[in-house]
Amino acid sequence: MSEELPNHRGYLASSADVATGPGGNPLGRREGHIREKVPTNERRASIIPMISPSVLCGSVRMTDTFLTIVLGVILYHGYVGDDSLVQRLLYYSLIGSTALLAILYFQLWGLYRIPVLQRAFHQLGRLFVAWSSVFLTLMVAGFLLKITDDISRVWIVSWYLGGFGFLLATRAGVGVAVRHWMKTGRLERRVVIVGGGERGLRLIEALRASSASDIKICGVFDDRGDQRVPDDIAGYPKLGTVDELVRFARSNRIDLLIMALPLTAERRVLEMMRKVWVLPVDIRLSALDAPLRMTPGTYSYVGNVPFFNLYDKPLSDWDYVLKLIEDRVLAAFFLAVLSPLFLLIAIAIKLESKGPVFFKQRRYGFNNELVEVYKFRTLKHESADKDAAKLVTANDDRVTRVGRFLRRSSFDELPQFITVLKGGMSIVGPRPHAILAKAGDELYGDVVDGYFARHRVKPGITGWAQVNGWRGETDTREKIQRRTEHDLYYIENWSLLFDLYIIARTPLSMLAGENAF
Repeated sequence: MSEELPNHRGYLASSADVATGPGGNPLGRREGHIREKVPTNERRASIIPMISPSVLCGSVRMTDTFLTIVLGVILYHGYVGDDSLVQRLLYYSLIGSTALLAILYFQLWGLYRIPVLQRAFHQLGRLFVAWSSVFLTLMVAGFLLKITDDISRVWIVSWYLGGFGFLLATRAGVGVAVRHWMKTGRLERRVVIVGGGERGLRLIEALRASSASDIKICGVFDDRGDQRVPDDIAGYPKLGTVDELVRFARSNRIDLLIMALPLTAERRVLEMMRKVWVLPVDIRLSALDAPLRMTPGTYSYVGNVPFFNLYDKPLSDWDYVLKLIEDRVLAAFFLAVLSPLFLLIAIAIKLESKGPVFFKQRRYGFNNELVEVYKFRTLKHESADKDAAKLVTANDDRVTRVGRFLRRSSFDELPQFITVLKGGMSIVGPRPHAILAKAGDELYGDVVDGYFARHRVKPGITGWAQVNGWRGETDTREKIQRRTEHDLYYIENWSLLFDLYIIARTPLSMLAGENAF
């Protein structure tokens, strides 16, 4: 492609695709002819979150390692019982080496592949051979190093038999879980294809013939009319146009979006990207019919079908797990530590004005879903504005005296740790905005190109925009544009250290009280 794909500021998401409909519900939630083409049982399965195969296989590896080490240590202290430093070093070295060998041999024998994990009985032979090979290697190494006389035969045999029994029991449990997740679609990658016709047909046939058993094609989207693209492509329905794809992805789980377009159709690819890049999915361009053959590292693969990477879903696989652990652990910690402050703030709110202590508001969350956000009430009860149709400004007479302090210090946001524990928010992320929030007289989605790309991750209590001074009032186009730029930078450059850095800077930002009213 001769023209380079623009950065995030260059993509345009039409507000019609992602704005709200009657009652404040995202248009992505509305029922339409797209949904009618998807069977009811499939629609139910489509909203169940996917379990990452790499995380699942990695978890099984860690379980194998843990069981191998723990059993070896327990048997050593329970039977051998020699606490001399030399013996401990010898046995601990053997236990660690055996655990590493087990992971290596299990990998070589394919014991960490999803099709193998789901069939516990069928992997019995592989598991026996791999586990036996580990101990055979251990005995050969001991013979060559002349340390076999220092190692208890009873310990070795007990570890071998007990370890095999534990591993077999674990595999049986994993097999039950994997079969259940396969049945409910949680280990499937749900795919939509952009582009029908002959190119789309060849891509579908290639995917069918490939080794990718975890792919489920939901349908095809194409802007061209029925005369050029039929309603049925290789047995899969044409579900609508690309504009309708954005709405479909808001109410159905989509993991992978594949463009079946030629590399020469540069303008069409860019036009499609401007519409779909706001979605939290992996985006690939088919390289099946590419005229140029490049080095293998240029491609990613689904089975043996090559693709060019256009966009990767933020926070996938182990990044998602790290973020989840970070949110839950820190939210529980902060709620425990700040509970006395919660009590003092609640008393101050009740003493100054009538009404509830907490204020609940529906705001945009991950993938434009609505989440209920908790805050300490800062406005007079009779002036409550759940949809934020009117932004709070400097010297706003709706704000109470206690509320003014809470807003300036950002203490009003502290109850959002409850929303984090419930899973609707993260500690760090783009700030969630109210449904009808505006910059001047315009909705945010009408002001900023790619505004809704902020929703590719969960919203946060604090964020990169906030610690850089872009917090509080967003009454102008520039303010919401700069906030969105910082949010998109955070999403594209996420790391655990970046999160911790933002958290460390947040107290200083709160004390400054800049732009908060």
